[in-house]
Amino acid sequence: MKQEQLRQRSIAEENGSGGNRGENWMSRETMTGRFGDERLERRFRAVLKKLAKGIGKSIPWACQDWANTKAAYRFFSNARVSEHKILSGHRQATRERVPSGSEPILVVHDTTEFIFHPEDATAIGVVSKGASRKEAQGRPVLFTTCGICLHSSLVVTTAGVPLGLAAAKFWRREEFKGCHAPQNKAKSYRRPIEEKESRRWLDNLQESTRLLGQPQRCVHMGDREGDIYELFCAAQQADTHFLIRTRADRLVEGGPDTMEQAIEQTPRRGTYRISVRDKKGRVSLVVLEIRYQQFRIFPPRGRKRRFPALVITVIEARERDTPRGRERIDWKLVTDLPVRSRAEVIEKVQWYTLRWRIETFHKVLKSGCHAEQAKLRTAARLINLLALLCILSWRIFWLTMINRSAPEARPDLVFTTLELRVLDAVIKNPPKTARQPRTISRYLTKLARLGGYLARASDPPPGNTVIWRGLTSLIDIEFGVMIGAQLVGN
Repeated sequence: MKQEQLRQRSIAEENGSGGNRGENWMSRETMTGRFGDERLERRFRAVLKKLAKGIGKSIPWACQDWANTKAAYRFFSNARVSEHKILSGHRQATRERVPSGSEPILVVHDTTEFIFHPEDATAIGVVSKGASRKEAQGRPVLFTTCGICLHSSLVVTTAGVPLGLAAAKFWRREEFKGCHAPQNKAKSYRRPIEEKESRRWLDNLQESTRLLGQPQRCVHMGDREGDIYELFCAAQQADTHFLIRTRADRLVEGGPDTMEQAIEQTPRRGTYRISVRDKKGRVSLVVLEIRYQQFRIFPPRGRKRRFPALVITVIEARERDTPRGRERIDWKLVTDLPVRSRAEVIEKVQWYTLRWRIETFHKVLKSGCHAEQAKLRTAARLINLLALLCILSWRIFWLTMINRSAPEARPDLVFTTLELRVLDAVIKNPPKTARQPRTISRYLTKLARLGGYLARASDPPPGNTVIWRGLTSLIDIEFGVMIGAQLVGN
């Protein structure tokens, strides 16, 4: 989406159906409640508001007193509360944030694990078991890792703005006990996908496609874990599209060659430059060599009666030179989208670079909201809390990216009147900008400065870390202002 279109949409949301103005963003994410009980609806909004004002803090810290803390615990443990009901309003709001028109809707899928350290491992569930060392007698010392898995589907514009979650599936490994045991490897391969953990890819693809209601515009993206033949067929049945990094080297029609061998024999179709950041944060410009070719592929052995052959395009984007300090970029993407020119193949590579948006979303969820520090004792309660934190994590991520995509939008799209006054009082405007129009970029920069952002001329736009730190500081200052006003008034 072009910056001017995003700016106009942001202003339209402020004035009407978009509803992200000031504190109204919270009511928008909770407006289509599914609890069937007005008391639960009110409690949900109250708990969300408390945790939003104490991002990254524990439930007792956010609630401040025993009555509200106990009410929050009761909400998360209520049998009528589920992650689906908690996220129902947010998912509907995500759908309404999708811009009209014919521009593609990118739906990025990925899985993450939340690791906890409970007193009772059976109450949470086991993610993995392993051995970290050996005893003096040579016997391995076993350890158990407890946690919950999340497969999320994040809707992103082609400009990289996260619009929200279209689907989120939580589960525990006990639900698929025995599927991954070494002695059952061959047996597991023959199992239908409905009995495997990987069915989450199909479930989320179908659920997010139904929610968005525009299957032809949707492009479902994932890493190599999503290279599942059943997923490709599910996308075809849903009349939607996919762009997946391939892992399996399948045979192609017309010869003994595999996809990888065949694409190697295809002439180079051009180059494309992208910026890459290594583990130390250093950014470098990388030249990718582009190849692409259309193939007809067949389902895996033993599944040919269930699934049809498919026509797909394989795109190879390989780094020209071998870099130092990181792995060489070598992406092989499969898609059912038409690829007829160099411009179209570069467009698909650009889309795939946005797959890392969901990695950032998960980072905000864990590092910003401190999801793995929760002390709730059962998996059901933790899942409800994680679902609520997903809404807050999206909000932080959205603030970071809207600053880069629509910097000229009005600041009251995000901040309340009191918050704007607090930011003006704490972070003074330089004389040269005092008479310039107030923009969202100016106030998000002020917010980031509360979180440690230096705002030097050479600095990149503020990231998620300084945004969530700034939000916490702003909330503390705002609370002090209100208390001060009450003391002065008395």
